[in-house]
Amino acid sequence: MNLSFDAKLAQNYKSRSQQIRVMSEAWGSDNLYCPCCGGEKLQRFENNRRVADFFCDECGEEYELKSKGGNIGRKIVDGAYASAIERINCSSNPNLLVLRYCGLSVSELVFVPKFFFVPSVIERRKALSENARRGGWEGSNILYSKIPPDGRISIIKEGSEADKSFVLESYRRIKPLETKDIKKRGWLLDVLSCVNGVGEEFALKDIYKFSEALKAKHTENNNVEAKIRQQLQLLRDKGFIEFLGGGRYRRL
Repeated sequence: MNLSFDAKLAQNYKSRSQQIRVMSEAWGSDNLYCPCCGGEKLQRFENNRRVADFFCDECGEEYELKSKGGNIGRKIVDGAYASAIERINCSSNPNLLVLRYCGLSVSELVFVPKFFFVPSVIERRKALSENARRGGWEGSNILYSKIPPDGRISIIKEGSEADKSFVLESYRRIKPLETKDIKKRGWLLDVLSCVNGVGEEFALKDIYKFSEALKAKHTENNNVEAKIRQQLQLLRDKGFIEFLGGGRYRRL
């Protein structure tokens, strides 16, 4: 990959955000491959498409590109809150590519598969003042820090490109987590986050410590511990943990 933006593309734009948008989208068109199937090149959608920026004409996956200067941080500014929640609930959201730039160079690129999005990672922003041009409009933030590390695959890190085979293998490993049922997805990712919050080897009682937090997120469930055991079994079947016996597990 060429990690430099083409500065000439920004000459006709005064706004820094417009300059970055034009340069980053052109960079993506020239350099991005499909991290889902390995297709050599992503295609750009027509300008002003409401959600996705790129698509793979080999596997059909769609991608939205978000660019940030400095560190990615805990949050990424997104569009309208209602639209973001609607897309997640109907499984029409694209995959996310998070690009971090420094000056005119790409320093980081992270791939977040669409099935790692649940309503709890979308934050409602304060509505615009009624006196504003879009008075009452509610935007949103993507709570990037709440996405499990398994769902943040580095394509470029600290200015160095990861091997393509590593990216594809990382996606292949987490692909079994995909489910269109938003409630099932939420439980599975929440328990995976709990597993990531304990040691490499852990006991069932260690995950039970998260019961109150899980109950607060899934108020419709009255038997959280049974649900935890069910999700641990699913994570075992999908190759993320190993059951050692006696209520003990190991992360793989």
